Amino acid sequence: MKLRDNHHIVLTTPDIDRCLRFYHDVLSMEAHEKDGQICLYFGSCEITLKEGLTDFAPSAVRIGIINLCLITDDPMEDVLRELEERHAPLVTGIVDRNGARGPMKSIYLIDPDGNFIEIARYADKTLRKKPHFIDEDELASE
Repeated sequence: MKLRDNHHIVLTTPDIDRCLRFYHDVLSMEAHEKDGQICLYFGSCEITLKEGLTDFAPSAVRIGIINLCLITDDPMEDVLRELEERHAPLVTGIVDRNGARGPMKSIYLIDPDGNFIEIARYADKTLRKKPHFIDEDELASE
């Protein structure tokens, strides 16, 4: 088995409004209602917000996740300045990290449910390219 891409992430939170304010207002993700749920979008990724442990779906196992790493192409100094202007709950300033594709710079913060959010930028421009996503027509032809 070879896993290729991430399809979506589900965040279970005790307070959807507070969570939405963080991801939309602080991290500038687009928010839309989809099938009665609030979904956040950035790039080609989706985060679905679920409130509390109110259903029996596997996604409602516990509140939060441990660490979510988001990749940006923006200069990290600009990202840090924006986060500071928005009073984001920063854990670090800009730090050096080694990512899956090579050296990168990261900033860590915490969302309202205590999850670590890492915003990272790869040092090498060639490592920042977007992953290939198969569209539904390609899937149908396989």
